[in-house]
Amino acid sequence: MPIEKDVLTTGEVAKICNVAPRTVSKWFDSGSLRGYRIPGSKDRRIPMSELIKFMRAHGIPMDGMTSGRTRVLIVDDETEVTSVLSKVLIEQTNYEVKVSASAFEAGMECERFKPHVVLLDIHLGDGGSGDARSVAKVVRENDNLQMTRIVAMSGKLTDGQAQGLRGMGFDSFLKKPFQVRQVVEAIEAATNLVH
Repeated sequence: MPIEKDVLTTGEVAKICNVAPRTVSKWFDSGSLRGYRIPGSKDRRIPMSELIKFMRAHGIPMDGMTSGRTRVLIVDDETEVTSVLSKVLIEQTNYEVKVSASAFEAGMECERFKPHVVLLDIHLGDGGSGDARSVAKVVRENDNLQMTRIVAMSGKLTDGQAQGLRGMGFDSFLKKPFQVRQVVEAIEAATNLVH
């Protein structure tokens, strides 16, 4: 999940920057990283805005600004599917979940959210697979999304058609209706391809 706090501890900054807390203390004490001390203690606090400036100035990757949770984007124009699936995944896993109902919305959300896994209804839009293929194409052509895995979802495809999805940019396939366990297994398998 994105960091939502305005002020961070040295330990939190260390996790974000992938360094030891002592390194953050040195940055703070030298004046390189601006912040303040808590009155009555020696504890340091760093405003998020100062951390972002520091990271940009020193070329520290911004990837650490997320908590390390697996980000999942569900793309389906059936609101019953997306509402139930997102609710269950949020309640039963540690995934960060977002939902899109159209190809356009999915493209925008992919750019912002940078999901690890996209669960994509192959029949998105007009009932054909054109919109779903366009989402897969956008993800595959975006340098920032090269590690994103795309899992096709459909209740209407044969096994042979499902195998053909790999050539269209999909990494795996989930047949509807599915159980939560199957979705979680598909997400875990997809993220294991990445890590």
